[in-house]
Amino acid sequence: MNDKQRVAEYAANQIADGMLVGLGTGSTANYFIEALARRMQEENLKISTVSSSVVSAIKADSHGLPLVGIDQVERLDVYVDGADEVDSELNLLKGKGSDLVREKLLAHNSHAFWVLIDQSKRVERLASKSPVPVEVMPFAWRLVLSSIEAIGGRGGLRLNSAGDGIAVTAHGSLVLDISFDTATDISLLNKTLSSIPGVVEHGIFHRLATEVFCGVEGEIQRQTPDK
Repeated sequence: MNDKQRVAEYAANQIADGMLVGLGTGSTANYFIEALARRMQEENLKISTVSSSVVSAIKADSHGLPLVGIDQVERLDVYVDGADEVDSELNLLKGKGSDLVREKLLAHNSHAFWVLIDQSKRVERLASKSPVPVEVMPFAWRLVLSSIEAIGGRGGLRLNSAGDGIAVTAHGSLVLDISFDTATDISLLNKTLSSIPGVVEHGIFHRLATEVFCGVEGEIQRQTPDK
């Protein structure tokens, strides 16, 4: 069992009877879904789940987890997902899977947001290794890119996995992958990107995580944000 599997198993064991659980998307989230389904079957755990994507919905349904539509809920007990990067203040970078809108919506509307990572996801500064995904309205991408370039960003449209076309998100948007100077203030960048007309959502999850579970050489480290 690797650290990603171990941390997913650990998080699944923290879920209590009666909870409404948001399911993230990606390899670590898949391990969590599998572990949660085993608990439900072996311990008769009574839970409901909400998916952040079609991918995680299919995964959850195939393992027998009861699903509730995102349009049917007002508040979740906990949302559980991975991250591409996590800094020392527990800000996150997400969005490689192109489901930013649902992921941030669930993270924002949950009593708790647990982030599952291994040590490789830790960074000194957010967006130091990966570009910031910016989901944009299709007709507005050039105007948005121009606005982002004016604040020091550089990048362009994300291609699809085959590399022969433009990537389109589940929300029907396009994605700009943008690099910024590593000295950029993440709090300010979060606000600035959110204020640009034509931006649907972006991959900076600023002060949304309530706890990070990190697998480190077989052990689980838990960290909460400094108040």
